[in-house]
Amino acid sequence: MNPKRSMLPLVVLLTSAAVAGCAARGAAAGAARAELSPRGAAADVTMGLVRDPALAAALGEVDAGRIRATDSTLVAFGTRHTLSDTVSATRGIGAARRWLHATLAGYARDCGGCLRVEYDTATVPLERLPGRPAAHLVNVLAWLPGRDTARVVVIGGHYDSCICSLDRADAASDAPGANDDASGTAAVVELARVFSRRFPRGLHATVVFALYAGEEQGLLGSTHLARRLHAEGRTVVAGMTDDIVGNVLSGDSAGHDPVRADSTSVRIFAADPDNGPSRELGRYVWALARLYTPDFTVVPVWRLDRLGRGGDHIPFQRLGDPALRFSERVEDWRRQHRPADLFASVNPGYIARVARLNAAAVGALGLAPPPPDSVRAERATLERVRGGQGWTLRWQAVPGATGYEVLLRRTSAPTWERVLPAGPATSYDLAEQLDDLWAGVRSVGPDGQRSLVAGAP
Repeated sequence: MNPKRSMLPLVVLLTSAAVAGCAARGAAAGAARAELSPRGAAADVTMGLVRDPALAAALGEVDAGRIRATDSTLVAFGTRHTLSDTVSATRGIGAARRWLHATLAGYARDCGGCLRVEYDTATVPLERLPGRPAAHLVNVLAWLPGRDTARVVVIGGHYDSCICSLDRADAASDAPGANDDASGTAAVVELARVFSRRFPRGLHATVVFALYAGEEQGLLGSTHLARRLHAEGRTVVAGMTDDIVGNVLSGDSAGHDPVRADSTSVRIFAADPDNGPSRELGRYVWALARLYTPDFTVVPVWRLDRLGRGGDHIPFQRLGDPALRFSERVEDWRRQHRPADLFASVNPGYIARVARLNAAAVGALGLAPPPPDSVRAERATLERVRGGQGWTLRWQAVPGATGYEVLLRRTSAPTWERVLPAGPATSYDLAEQLDDLWAGVRSVGPDGQRSLVAGAP
């Protein structure tokens, strides 16, 4: 009899006590296993992930005061329109990008050169403007090289601004862009500081802290970076963006609806298909929030973006990468693409909460081994003869993984419901009617880090 055969379905439930115990045991946490419950127990959104004490400590260094200062400085440049002044030292997108580069370069000096800071440039036509004028785009990037330089985790925000709701081509008038998207930019700058301090030797994967230009003209900077990474043969572990993450008050809908306030939750947007890489990234971040930021609720939205809107995760989604957008729970459109998007309207404490969730995602993804490749499901040979429900899952071995786990859920379930330890083997016999389920496999690292789930087609 195959000892791995799943004759009795299992559910892994990680209680708050188990989480605390795992944190206290440090590296031994990877070997810990929570109590197993029978079928029918409530699904645990943490999906059996384990809290890493070093990563949890890094979250504590995210500083709302620094985020406030960064947002304020960006607003003070007046406008950061893609076609605005590039010569002035105090106004326009040129001054903004030079200040961002200098700030990140300062973090690099502080960590002994652990960050590689660069201008990432491209010249592209602005399709949305009359006459399609050419624009010189300049992303500002800070790379934290990992032990595997071919695998990259991207977390970004766009530093350009506009008053596009009034005039897309107006590059001279003030466009403060405090929320859209100095808020996301400030979060990413703070993440670069924290990770360079806490992880100067890098993670397993490389991290790119990306500050994009040209978002307001059609996701131009992020499209350039996503294509560049693919052209260089890199594997994008995740392409994530913070866009509009600083507002906690809704608009009043011209007096028809009451103003709502929400500083305790954030939306994450993850596109179809339900068993695709972006949706798995969404489930992963949702689970991490329960472990690392339990007082900050993730509201998963299973669609690409807000209705009729877009963000800098979309170019990665289009190339087949896991992609995710973080965005505030309540929106006030008066503070987007308009002169009223002022610094006084953003909440730095809320941005800091988003940044801590970002840090959990970047750190967990960067520390974990790659997910298994080419997971496939086959009817078990013996079951073909007996006419039963047996299936076998198979996958390729992953360098750096010490074991694997099989995850199962009903096709109607929003997240994984059962976690089945598979040990170091690269196959698993499953006594289930797989027609009714989604199945996937993830890698487990030596200290208990879990990869994203790779779904069986």
